[in-house]
Amino acid sequence: MAAQVWDALTAADAVHDASVHGHIPHFKGSDEAAARLAAHPVWQRANIVKAVPDKAQLPVRARALEEGKTVYMAVPKLASEKPFYLLDPAALTVPPAEAAASRTAAAIAPTVEVDALRPLDLIILGSVAVNRDGARIGKGAGYSDIEFALLTEAGLVTSETVVVTTVHSLQVTEIPIPHHQA
Repeated sequence: MAAQVWDALTAADAVHDASVHGHIPHFKGSDEAAARLAAHPVWQRANIVKAVPDKAQLPVRARALEEGKTVYMAVPKLASEKPFYLLDPAALTVPPAEAAASRTAAAIAPTVEVDALRPLDLIILGSVAVNRDGARIGKGAGYSDIEFALLTEAGLVTSETVVVTTVHSLQVTEIPIPHHQA
């Protein structure tokens, strides 16, 4: 299914990158998707957000910081003993839109251990495909699943934690996607 979505996005010129295969698509309209999310009451109530470092979710991370939300972003491939960047809007030394970029965050944000994170109000995932039942397909590396497991085990994800993804309309499928129940 992932290949079909990547092909459809490419054929429709709906992505910024020449090749999306093997990646979370950096889709055109990600700013609008972030604005739609920001209009939702769940977003408006959230103070602590965990977001993926993918380019498609950059507008979401930037908006969160602009609105004073604390953002935790995973170190790519969780390749650190302290696997999350802490983006504290009160401590930023650069504008929020710049700080939200994964390369900038790597340069300016402290990394923190899972035990140092505060309980999460909202988790923003990147997806290749998603259905209306809430099941998703990522790029296949499993890092979002590992992050979710780490955060759940630490008690930072509860039944109250909302999980969302921002996608292009071509990434929404009616095809059943297997998913695990928590």
